[in-house]
Amino acid sequence: MTKMTKIKGVPTLPLNTIIDGDCIDVMNALPENSVDLIFADPPYNLQLKGDLHRPDNSQVDAVDDAWDQFSSFAAYDRFTQDWLKAARRLLKPNGAIWVIGSYHNIFRVGAALQDAGYWILNDVVWRKSNPMPNFRGKRLTNAHETMIWASKSEGAKYTFNYEALKSLNDGVQMRSDWVLPICTGHERLKNEDGDKAHPTQKPQSLLHRVLVGSTNPGDVVLDPFFGTGTTGAVAKMLGRDYIGIEREAAYRTVAEKRLAGIRKFDRESLQVSTSKRAEPRVPFGQLVERGMLRPGEELVSMNLRHKAKVRADGTLVGDDIKGSIHQVGAALEGAPSCNGWTYWHFKRDGKSVPIDLLRQQIRAEMADRLN
Repeated sequence: MTKMTKIKGVPTLPLNTIIDGDCIDVMNALPENSVDLIFADPPYNLQLKGDLHRPDNSQVDAVDDAWDQFSSFAAYDRFTQDWLKAARRLLKPNGAIWVIGSYHNIFRVGAALQDAGYWILNDVVWRKSNPMPNFRGKRLTNAHETMIWASKSEGAKYTFNYEALKSLNDGVQMRSDWVLPICTGHERLKNEDGDKAHPTQKPQSLLHRVLVGSTNPGDVVLDPFFGTGTTGAVAKMLGRDYIGIEREAAYRTVAEKRLAGIRKFDRESLQVSTSKRAEPRVPFGQLVERGMLRPGEELVSMNLRHKAKVRADGTLVGDDIKGSIHQVGAALEGAPSCNGWTYWHFKRDGKSVPIDLLRQQIRAEMADRLN
């Protein structure tokens, strides 16, 4: 197990490492309120009975590992309750968790999440575009898995990059049903014998969407069931820090080799589309205070029909109408509302420039200070 250093008696986070050990023990040893997001792919408790064969009598490489076997539903529930409790302790107050599962376990996990105090935000159906067929023909083809997205508690200000997910979806609001393929071809990792390194390896596309949508660069992402490291690989590429917990040595070996070959995207590429509401508020008066616009300077409407003068207190006056940039614009246009930032323009070097350009300059300065 990776050793954790301490600063004044408090353990520090072992960022960008894979920890060998039981996930519950390890999480309980990490500092509380220290993780931004947890992505968990726990054992599904598939309850398989005997081998599964294809029509040509070849055997299906199903999940029959010891880590997926529990003596009863009660035992699985205790395990779920324990790891969810340990995970919630680690999350920052505004942190969140994603848990993925199949029909075998996700309903039990959902109830345990609510009982533990999490607040469910969405359930997402990952519809597999290339699912494994049902060989026996006795049930429907199992073509999806379910993910539950939950904040640490009700009222938490969790991260949701709405505009970024909309951009990923070709400009259309992202829905809660995601059509993505399972791991095949070059993405499917193999062990030294040429066999699948992990039976339930998740595709990078799935984690990319999760992390772009619910984390920011520099956030800490923990995966308590790390497997072959898809969460860590995508986190590293996207400029997030990761912590993996994995007790199976064979999976750790594959994950470490995989992560060693991952390169982080450049800083500019890591930026994503943000909502206007998410950007810091800049009062118009700040432009006047800083001398970017002068009292008495004339502004012109974008349609060139109206003019107004800037006053020292950050209001405008035009045609005997006084008020904010939004109020004066709306009154002059006879409209119920007006976005003054795009409506009003000023002159610089003979060119008409929207005052919003000055607001963006201030926002850029604020972002540089934060970075």
